Amino acid sequence: MLIAAVGAPRPSVAADLEAGRHKAAACVACHGPDGNSTNPVVPTLAGQVATYLHWQLLLYRDKRRADPQMAPIAATLSETDMADLAAFFASQRSTSAPPTPADPARADAGRRLAETYHCNDCHGREFAGRDYAPRLRGLSREYLLAQMRGFKARTRGDLDGAMTQAAQPVADADLEPLADYIGSVR
Repeated sequence: MLIAAVGAPRPSVAADLEAGRHKAAACVACHGPDGNSTNPVVPTLAGQVATYLHWQLLLYRDKRRADPQMAPIAATLSETDMADLAAFFASQRSTSAPPTPADPARADAGRRLAETYHCNDCHGREFAGRDYAPRLRGLSREYLLAQMRGFKARTRGDLDGAMTQAAQPVADADLEPLADYIGSVR
């Protein structure tokens, strides 16, 4: 998986943060001011990995990731638009509400599962993300669970298939404790 992710194409367009700020005005209704969502089913984009954000916009634009709100917006984006938006949101500070603490027993079970399934290998220490994998820290439990279920069901698109492949051995019963734990990481 790591080799596939590292070898995946990287956006090469130079980004303009100020242009990204202006283009992001259309994103505020769902993702919140400066990308800080208050809706648990909509991800916070502030502080997210720029390469990952760019890739997601590309997936939406190319109809390899489906969402009724994102698809029409992404369909109109150029490579420059995507680079500008990704750079802008990546440069913002996440000010989303602190995660809801998970039940200690479930959180501990989720921590052990995250170790078992090697979640930190790609998503980094404390789920801070890295060049090719998104920051999970600060995303809501609801959003995380929906995305994991989508990868497991092969209905959530990803650029190189790494997450879809990684989700397959995860037992259905393990998805909720994983989301509880990852969603509670501060």
